[in-house]
Amino acid sequence: MLPITFTHILDFIGTFAFAISGIRMASSKNFDWFGAYVVGFVTAIGGGTLRDILLNVSPFWMQNPSYVFITAFALLFVILFRKQIVKLEYTIFTFDTIGLALFTVVGIERTLASGFHFWLAIIMGMMTGAVGGIIRDILINEVPLIFRKEIYAMACVAGGIVYFICYKFNCNIILTEVLSAIAVIATRVLAVKFHITLPVLHSEEE
Repeated sequence: MLPITFTHILDFIGTFAFAISGIRMASSKNFDWFGAYVVGFVTAIGGGTLRDILLNVSPFWMQNPSYVFITAFALLFVILFRKQIVKLEYTIFTFDTIGLALFTVVGIERTLASGFHFWLAIIMGMMTGAVGGIIRDILINEVPLIFRKEIYAMACVAGGIVYFICYKFNCNIILTEVLSAIAVIATRVLAVKFHITLPVLHSEEE
């Protein structure tokens, strides 16, 4: 059995956070328990699955059943603490942002471990963080966050740039991962707090 690294811990926490965001959004659309589980699971593994397919490796969740159980635990968590979660303002935003940050770091790590260049690692980090949310939003019939004005994928890029800087200065790997995740979270939180958005592409008629 392979030892559990700090990256694995980030991956598991990110899976739990993203699964909760998916399950919580599914519950707002009155999905049944199975439907909510599916949305949570796809939210948690969607980005990483696409990343691994593009990197030509077996999808991570097919090699480790932990992700199936973590999503089940997230469903149980939402069921047991539904009232408390619903009362918490910005619950979905909080868990989605945590998942986005941690999965960005994991995506960068796994791409670099596969021997690819850093520019691709940043793209794969963004993909790992954002694609699960895209699939989630499509399944619940919402416009994906990444396609709205809200800063989402660009927060992943910010985290990737911080990771690159730390990497070039030979920083401790755990410190690098933490600072990169903080950069994603800070970018997203500050963008929402101060209403920072990307320019909207209007048609000529407008």
